Amino acid sequence: MKMKWITTNAIVAALYVVMGFIVQPLVYGAVQFRVPELFNHLIVFNKKFFWGIILGVFITNLFSPLGWYDLVFGVSQSVISMLIMFIVMHYLKGQVARMIANTLVFSLTMFMVAFELYLAFDAPFFASWLFSAIGELTVMGIGIPIMYMLNKRMKLDSL
Repeated sequence: MKMKWITTNAIVAALYVVMGFIVQPLVYGAVQFRVPELFNHLIVFNKKFFWGIILGVFITNLFSPLGWYDLVFGVSQSVISMLIMFIVMHYLKGQVARMIANTLVFSLTMFMVAFELYLAFDAPFFASWLFSAIGELTVMGIGIPIMYMLNKRMKLDSL
């Protein structure tokens, strides 16, 4: 990686972590609105943002009350979702269409977080999946116009 991408990914990770701490009560638990998840849309603009997002998720999950569960399941959910999106993006053109697909993929794969909540809290799996998917769908849905406008301003797709 070039120094520019290392620095860019470090900034993405730092922004993810800071935003996670700012809205911390909403980030963990059965019903979560993990606001920094809107950064997941960065991979639509460039796949190289993958590492910054994963590092941000990892660092944020280090402070999770769920401990190692969140490190394993939370990070894995992000990695798997982005790998699925790398395949999906071959078939979809247009940033908005890709961000909509990204939102759906991340929301559907929240079954991994639901399984984590089942293991950690004995929370009902399907209810946890529903609530965590709704939170993800909400945050990433709101993130679509935000990231679209941010790309217009910062040219994320041509970094």
